Amino acid sequence: MDLFIFLLPFLMFVAAFAALLRGYPVAFTLAGVALAFALIGMSIGMFDPIHFRAFPQRIYGNLMEMDRQILVAVPLFVFMGVMLEKSKIAEELLEAMGALFGSLRGGLGISVVVVGALLAASTGIVGATVVTMGLLSLPTMLKRGYDPALAAGSIAASGTLGQIIPPSIVLVLLGDQISNAYQEAQRAQGIFSPDIVSVGDLFAGALIPGMLLVGLYIAYQIAMAVFRPNSAPAAPRPEGGTNWGGVMHALLPPLALIVAVLGSILAGLATPTEAAGVGAVGATFIAGARNAGRDSNPKAGQILSYLGLASLLGLIALIVFANIGAERRLYVADLGAGGTLLAGAMVILTIAGAGLSLLRLKRSGVLDDVMSSTATISAMVFVILIGASLFSLIFRELGGDETVQHALEAVPGGMFGALAVVMLVMFLLGFFLDFIEITFVVVPIVAPILLMMGVDPVWLGVLMAMNLQTSFLTPPFGFALFYLRGVAPESVKTTDIYRGAIPFVIIQLLAILAVAMIPWLATGLPNWLYG
Repeated sequence: MDLFIFLLPFLMFVAAFAALLRGYPVAFTLAGVALAFALIGMSIGMFDPIHFRAFPQRIYGNLMEMDRQILVAVPLFVFMGVMLEKSKIAEELLEAMGALFGSLRGGLGISVVVVGALLAASTGIVGATVVTMGLLSLPTMLKRGYDPALAAGSIAASGTLGQIIPPSIVLVLLGDQISNAYQEAQRAQGIFSPDIVSVGDLFAGALIPGMLLVGLYIAYQIAMAVFRPNSAPAAPRPEGGTNWGGVMHALLPPLALIVAVLGSILAGLATPTEAAGVGAVGATFIAGARNAGRDSNPKAGQILSYLGLASLLGLIALIVFANIGAERRLYVADLGAGGTLLAGAMVILTIAGAGLSLLRLKRSGVLDDVMSSTATISAMVFVILIGASLFSLIFRELGGDETVQHALEAVPGGMFGALAVVMLVMFLLGFFLDFIEITFVVVPIVAPILLMMGVDPVWLGVLMAMNLQTSFLTPPFGFALFYLRGVAPESVKTTDIYRGAIPFVIIQLLAILAVAMIPWLATGLPNWLYG
């Protein structure tokens, strides 16, 4: 009986894992397994039903408290990503990068990596990125003589960059969980005025590792072009040379939005939630400019949408550098009455551009699709969060956290040994489970223990994010591989996709090892920005 009581929390985890593999809905699986094991615990005197009274407060604390408003960034970033995906921005970026790099040996592969990085920093939606690039780039790469495995692996791996390059949904969710775990670990150590780790810290920490991955992907493309030239041939040069106007038209709007969103977060001028709001509005302008709907004068509507985006960026600049508005400004110049008039004109242009963009998107049917997708994805995230909260509550009340703590403390190597075990378990779970499930179930259990052992919270969060990114590529259930299989031509075999993904999985593992051995890669930028 004592052995059964000791193993009960682990049996609960195994039961949830088995139910998830059977394909049952995640949120209801977590909540249902938790309730079933609560009843088992009650029957043997291990669980007091009075603990259920804490559950509503956990939900209220997770979703409603002002210090948890970071979760509001989730639907805003989802809206931003879906809107940009619907605006055909990926098609234009692929054409522009293909014009720049396609005539080089391995250039199409490099183009896919660069576009994947740009889409990661603007949309952050892995499925949309992989599907779009699979539809547009894979046929072209195969037509130009690329090895099917290299082409498929490049597209799948580049699509997963949205998991680690900020702003990213996984970083928002991980940042929220790491922040809670950090405060819990400090309270357990008797620190009742705990330090705070924010999502902005995690965004800053993930930036250098994300760029490291992009560099390693490009280096791999160059190496394949040098050592296996037949696998990555050059494309013919376009007639008439590079169309620089088209390149700038494809690059400048998303780059401006990336700088506005990510730059405002890293500079400490806006919270991730505020920046996500700016990103959602900016994405609406870009999508509105690219979707004419049934406009009688589409060119004028496009110009007004871009003017609205320029006015929005101008307002941000005024707030930062002048005496307009916010308390976080960098006071550089007092523009007086002229600045007020300029700000008023920009507000009018922003509102007019937003209204016209929404009208164009409504007429073209894009707005309905974006709203439906945003509501579906956001509801899925929050329902899983509620189910995971109930799961972790009952897991802890059954003594699971103490059991896990004793197990990790018994691992040879101390803090580094425990961290290695946790990363290995997360990597193996990534073969079968989605990143949301791992984030909401595993991280709240192991993160407080690791943080109490002295692990830096930003370093831990970045390592976990990179590990979760790898789960999208690991056969047999890597979601990026499934997305690509769904749109790849029949000539591309499933074995080609798996074979192409394996080198990129190895690259990501090497990147994780580099960040683990050189913590500065994750902690250097946050320390420099925020001290």
